[in-house]
Amino acid sequence: MTPLTSAVRMTLEERLQLAGVSPEALAELLSLTRNGEESLVDLLIQKKLMNEPEVLRTMSDQFSLPFWPSLPIDHINTEFTERLPIQYLKRNRLIPLETPEGLVIAVNDPFSFQTADDIRHLLSPGDGGGIQVVLSTQEAIAGAINMAYDLSRSTAKEFFEEMSEESTDSIISEIEETGDLLDETSDAPIIKLVNLLLSGAIKDRASDIHIEPYQSSLKVRYRIDGILYDILSLPRKIQSSLTSRVKIMARLNIAEKRLPQDGRIEIKIADRSVDIRVSVLPTAFGERVVLRILDKSAAILQLSDLGMDRESISLFDKLIKSPYGIILVTGPTGSGKTTTLYAALTTINKPGINIITIEDPIEYQIDGIGQIQVNPKIDLTFAQGLRSIVRQDPDVILVGEIRDQETAEIAIQSSLTGHLVFSTLHTNDAASAVTRIIDMGIEPFLVTSSVIAIIAQRLVRVLCPKCKEPYLPDAESLYNLGIEPSAVKGDTIFQKKGCQACMHTGYRGRTAIFEIMIMDEPLKRLILKTSDSNQISDLAVARGMVSLVRDGAKKVLEGVTTIEEVFRVTRILKREADADIDG
Repeated sequence: MTPLTSAVRMTLEERLQLAGVSPEALAELLSLTRNGEESLVDLLIQKKLMNEPEVLRTMSDQFSLPFWPSLPIDHINTEFTERLPIQYLKRNRLIPLETPEGLVIAVNDPFSFQTADDIRHLLSPGDGGGIQVVLSTQEAIAGAINMAYDLSRSTAKEFFEEMSEESTDSIISEIEETGDLLDETSDAPIIKLVNLLLSGAIKDRASDIHIEPYQSSLKVRYRIDGILYDILSLPRKIQSSLTSRVKIMARLNIAEKRLPQDGRIEIKIADRSVDIRVSVLPTAFGERVVLRILDKSAAILQLSDLGMDRESISLFDKLIKSPYGIILVTGPTGSGKTTTLYAALTTINKPGINIITIEDPIEYQIDGIGQIQVNPKIDLTFAQGLRSIVRQDPDVILVGEIRDQETAEIAIQSSLTGHLVFSTLHTNDAASAVTRIIDMGIEPFLVTSSVIAIIAQRLVRVLCPKCKEPYLPDAESLYNLGIEPSAVKGDTIFQKKGCQACMHTGYRGRTAIFEIMIMDEPLKRLILKTSDSNQISDLAVARGMVSLVRDGAKKVLEGVTTIEEVFRVTRILKREADADIDG
């Protein structure tokens, strides 16, 4: 930093006093800046004399520099990352950015003009006069720096191809309890490889990383939009080092290789906080590692974001505002049940309602809701936790999953005593949930008295908007999906193609298809007579339930997904398609 000149200091003194800084406080701050080690901007904020935007606006007026509260990072140019270390930019809190008006340098402190001039000359040899300087907040600059260096990172595959034979045998260094992966400066190749695998997975929107040892190779796969893709094939000899590195990060026992282990890693990459659940399982060829990625900075979805149409949203909204009863969400693992329940809880989360959950695990934390983590080691099971929750005077209870008769019985008793209970089951459709509960040993009359609705769902991949192509499917595919050929008009049905934006898969993102089965009187009477899921499903469809297949067909006609995707997630049976057509 450079000390303030007398002329600038006087003019600035007047501006700061006008902003409310007392002459005594200002004199003290200016004395601290005289040696050039302290920043006036930082001191004003640290002493809480002004907040950061106020300081920067004052400096903007003083030095005639534009103040940009946010920075244009949608199409960031990363060429400068090859010449400027990330630590240098973070330390000096500045970043060069390409804008429609030309190259600009965003700085947080206007007195760091020498550093800005150095970057000007580096990026634009000569006088660098064409590069404008703007002021911005520390948060905006840090976010832009992280994004630029994240985008410029080589992939794990490129990095491994550059690794020498000797470096693969490097000893793992102890992990430091630091945050941002992009700040990692360690030269240990295995550390860099793991960091690139993690940052690459987050960049590619992967939900899981699979590290799988086989007889002659070590395969790395990412699960993206519900499908596993091969990413990297590594030599077996680095398997032990790679697994040990992950174990150290997850604070697991690196010496134990015979028993399964579960752990957790919390990291920060770019400006995102990410929670990673680690599962290590011994196999015939070594330990298999699966990392489940949970982006804690991702916003919890609202009901309108789930993929329901207007009628379903209206129906679901009424259900979740019921004073008591059980609402079940069913589907296989990874079908988005938890996301749907979190969206429901967020919708009804008000100061006047006491909501308590028991989950395994707690995937996202919601303000205003008491969340309990299941812990079998201390006998805190779903059933045991649910007993204690009832004594906490809740209005709404979420049970992560009904796994046994005991949990089901307590959930039913809770609903019958005036609580609204949400929970999940692993069944194929809504009607099968009734069969499953009765099979657990619950009396049919208790099911009909307590359950008010059962929602089944699946996740289908969404067509990439940049490359999807219209086409006319064959009559058999339309028939199996319950779509009349006359309903296909113009470019309404699309197929995947593949482009760079979707990693040549043809899909980008996922949405849900639903069936909502309301427990009305005719259905209750049928359930008291039989627990046959086919009969229950047929009556529900006849009573107006939109089945998974029919909801999928709607999304096909809307151009959201493909016929193949609906087939894949519903495993259509001809009987079900016929029932939809008849209904």
